[in-house]
Parts: sequence; structure tokens; C-alpha cells
Amino acid sequence: MKISQIILIGCVLAACVSPAFAGGKGVPVLTGASPDELLPRASRIIEDGLSDEDPQVKVKAIEVVAETQQKRLMPRVQHLLKDDFVPVRFAAAAAVGDTQYAPAKSIVEQLLKARDENTRIAAAYAMYKLGAQGKLEIIRKAIASNDTTIRANAAVLLGKSGNKEELKLLYWAMTDSNSDDKTRFQAAEAIARLGDEKIIKKLWTMVISTYADDRMMGLNAMGALGTVTAKDILITKLDDEVLEVRLTAAEQLGRLGDSSGEAEVISVFSSATGTKAAATAGLDKRDMERVKVLAALAIGQIGTKPVTKYLPGLLQNESKFVRIAAAKAVFQCATRK
Repeated sequence: MKISQIILIGCVLAACVSPAFAGGKGVPVLTGASPDELLPRASRIIEDGLSDEDPQVKVKAIEVVAETQQKRLMPRVQHLLKDDFVPVRFAAAAAVGDTQYAPAKSIVEQLLKARDENTRIAAAYAMYKLGAQGKLEIIRKAIASNDTTIRANAAVLLGKSGNKEELKLLYWAMTDSNSDDKTRFQAAEAIARLGDEKIIKKLWTMVISTYADDRMMGLNAMGALGTVTAKDILITKLDDEVLEVRLTAAEQLGRLGDSSGEAEVISVFSSATGTKAAATAGLDKRDMERVKVLAALAIGQIGTKPVTKYLPGLLQNESKFVRIAAAKAVFQCATRK
């Protein structure tokens, strides 16, 4: 799995710029605005994302609603439970569970009979979070599926369940010969999310991998684990040779209340001379998009003034994915106050 697949899995990059959000003709450019002042713009970006024609844009917007607990937008997400695309239905059902959005319970219950298993396990997760404890068994069975996508998704959901009784099953999925790399990585992060410190050795092997994408996934799991040792490891990766890895470390440190990754974020926007300013030198448009998505995610977790000052520009970026990541950061920073 390449870095581009982590950031924009299956995405068709947006070629057109929305005048309403890109600072186009007749649209005022946002400068010096605080996260609170940026909330209306951020909300509009996510609302537009939920109705976008691109399924992956919808998925990213749904994830922001769930991760930042924007419950006022859940009626729009509820509508997407009937979307034509499986990833959208999966994300929408998972969001119902993450936000414990009871008004969608009857629709989610119907999805337990959906034709595709990915939708069914997301619906089972939602029902579990809404109080139907027995529905978790549906996900437990799915993690043994011959379909690796279903396996990986089941691992994610078991990690999000908060039920430490699933650790044994997740360790099995991580080591089973029929699991692919994606399933193993998702299982490892799920174990970390459930707080089992024994996973640190596996995460360490990911963090020191020669592959940057493996290191990024390992760092995300370290952030989920959140122990002192995990934090110390994250700090060491601020010196990684790959900018995307450094930004991921900065994000996860911010998640743990450590703002020492500020300089890595600032390096993305700096015009000064020197090594840091050269961080984005030579990047093509697609690579720069990935970097700015990661920078926005890091800003949301760090939340300090030296980095939040870049949010107005990111909200007006030509890329929908950058704008959505920036909107998420705005929600996170505004909530932190």
C-alpha cells in the first residue's frame, strides 16, 4: 500500500475549484480569522462534501462528522445510509454508531439485511453502540471472512467497539496467514485503540519499516495507544527523512497534547531559506495535496496559534480533500477552547 492510498484511497482528485471556497473572483479571502470565526465556512465545506458526486469525498465528509461529533449534520449522514456506494453506506452506518445517533436506528436495523457484508457489519456496529450488545457477534464472525476487505473493516470496528474482550480475536486476525497486510495493520491499530500495551513491539516494527506508508500507519497506532513509550517513539519520528511521516508524527503528538511537531507543519508553508523551507521543494501537485491534507490534520490536533493561522488558506485550497481536512481541524480547534 502506497502513501497515496492511505491519504486518498480510491480517490479521483478534484480538478475543478469551487468558487465559494477557493477564494475565487468575488469571494473574500480569509485571513487572520480564529477557528471560531471559521466555523461557518468549515460547516459549509462538510455539508457540500456530504452531497458531493464523488463517493470518496462523501466518505471523508462523513468521517469528519463522526470524529468531531457534529451531530447537527447527522440527518444528512442518515440520508447516506441508502447511498448507492458501499463505502458511503459503511461510513454512514459507522458514523451512526460513533455519534450514537438514535434517530437513525430503524434504518440501520434494516441494513442488517443488506446484500453486502461490509454494510451489514457497519450496521451491526451502529446497533451495538445504540445498545444492542448482541450485534457485536456479527462483526466477530466477519473478521474470519475470506474477503480481506471485510476482515480489515471488521478489525477497525472491533477496535472502535471499546470492548477489550475482542483483543484475543484481533491478535488472531493480526497473525493469521490468511490476513493481508491491511488487515494486520488495522488489527494492530485496533489493539492499540483498546489500550493493550503488549502491541508496542508490533507497532515498533511498523515504525522502523523501510516503507514510509508502514511507518505512518505505525505512528497512527502509536497515537491511539497513547502511552509514555508511544509518545517517546513519536518524538523520534519528527526527524524522519520523509515529510509525510514527520507530519503524521506531529499529528499524533498533538493528539497526545504535545505541540513539538509545530515546526514540521510550519515547514509546509514556510518561504524562508534553509532545510525546513526545502521540505516541499520538488513536490508535484498531487504530492503537495497529500502533504497539505496531513498538515491540516496535524493542525487540528496541535491547535496552537503558530499553526492555526494557516487554516484560512487551507479552507480555500483548490482540493476538496484539503478543504475537508482543514474543516475538520477547525472543528477540533474550536471545540478545544
